[in-house]
Amino acid sequence: MRTLKVQDYIDQLVEQDILVNTTVVRDSAIANSAILQMTYDSREVSEPSLFICKGATFKIEYLKQAVSYGAVAYVSEVDYGIDVPVILVKEIREAMAVLSSLFYDFPEEQLTLIGVTGTKGKTTTTNFMRSILDDYLVANQKRTSGYFSSVENYDGVTKAPSRMTTPEAMVLKQNFRTAVDSGVEFFEMEVSSQALKYDRTKGLMFKIGIFLNISEDHLSPVEHSDMDDYLNSKLLLFKQSETVCLNLDTDYFERIEKASRQASNVITFSQRNEKADIYGFNVQKEHNHITFDVRTPTYTEKVSLGIAGLFNVENALAAIAAMYVLGIPIEYIKSGLLKARAKGRMELYTSQDKNLVGIVDYAHNRLSFEVLFDSLKQEYPHHKLISVFGCPGGKAYNRRKEMGEVAGKFSDKVYITEDDPANEPLIEICEQVAEAVIAENGCYEIVEDRAEAIQKAMSHVDGPTVVAVVGKGAETNQRVGNGYVDYEGDTFHVIKSLERYNKER
Repeated sequence: MRTLKVQDYIDQLVEQDILVNTTVVRDSAIANSAILQMTYDSREVSEPSLFICKGATFKIEYLKQAVSYGAVAYVSEVDYGIDVPVILVKEIREAMAVLSSLFYDFPEEQLTLIGVTGTKGKTTTTNFMRSILDDYLVANQKRTSGYFSSVENYDGVTKAPSRMTTPEAMVLKQNFRTAVDSGVEFFEMEVSSQALKYDRTKGLMFKIGIFLNISEDHLSPVEHSDMDDYLNSKLLLFKQSETVCLNLDTDYFERIEKASRQASNVITFSQRNEKADIYGFNVQKEHNHITFDVRTPTYTEKVSLGIAGLFNVENALAAIAAMYVLGIPIEYIKSGLLKARAKGRMELYTSQDKNLVGIVDYAHNRLSFEVLFDSLKQEYPHHKLISVFGCPGGKAYNRRKEMGEVAGKFSDKVYITEDDPANEPLIEICEQVAEAVIAENGCYEIVEDRAEAIQKAMSHVDGPTVVAVVGKGAETNQRVGNGYVDYEGDTFHVIKSLERYNKER
């Protein structure tokens, strides 16, 4: 990777019309200083660096620490008045996207990028695509694909737990560079509305951009002010996509379809409209598999999914549409879909007597709740349905009412518990959810400790019962206050509860 000077980065900002002013004098020692590192984390600075000042909670102490560790200049929207050259920009996140591409030598241009956005289903769709592509790539003696998901990231060398759906621009480019250097050609990634709104993906051109669905979510002072802001943020994906794979069954379809025309090509998929390019029909549940027929412009085939949930047909159709665009043969699509698993997504565990079914899923908004519970009612028509979930503190306040209403409508009993309460009193969050459950004449119990809530839900079983533990999926921490505390995970406690149930029978 080439080494550039401070002036090279200033020139790039000028070219992109992002620079406001700078105290760096052209041809000075600082201007000619080689930049060996670029970061927004002062703790990471260890050599001549360009330091990025970003974030609503940024403090001048971070900048001073970065300078003491080796930062030779800083990029900021604010002049902090310290004795270090400043590069002032109009918008720091946009600047970070531009500068990180230059620093890592534009690795995104050497990858086939596939981006997925939607209110629900991003992780499962990404896993479906990864499983299919990896089958195809391995068969052709090529490196498996890289990916960003809300569960795990892989850059071609290292797999690491994910802390956010779409990382910051700097992290994206760093991982892309590692992927390119290790021989990776394909990279799938979940693209959140926040990432699109705040320029984390600025400058990326997706070979394929997938739009799954949308419903009200992420509405709060720290996320999206209203539904228009949320939808418009999602639609930004289209101007960064060569081909769009669009779900004909989504809400707000007319607005979404109009925006999708920004792309050079649009491929549609649907379960309801047989005029779609990729049409799924004849959906069946066979043992633990979901099967369906898929018709494309060139073939009609029966495929099977290796994970439960009738709603996952939509995610599979999105993956098939993307693979069709790439020209991946049907045999790899079929094998990949059957093999695919997604941590924390429709994980299904059954007691020895088949009486008790425990399900772990990441459903965490109205739309995902509705499709999950509707699917469970269809798949387990003779079972009671018990749900266990909570709502986060400090954001997405609409979820408390919406998820409470859906759970109250579908569940025989609801256990309301913790799910990243952050700085809000947990009991107040739970009581707001309870009000919505009551409005649907639902039965509920508040159990603040999540592990205890799962244990109670799976202990009080009278007849065939499905216990759906939802909201956290594969997460193994709880956000409490301003930090995180370890949590064994929903899967751990569902399995532990089933073991206890089996011993007692």
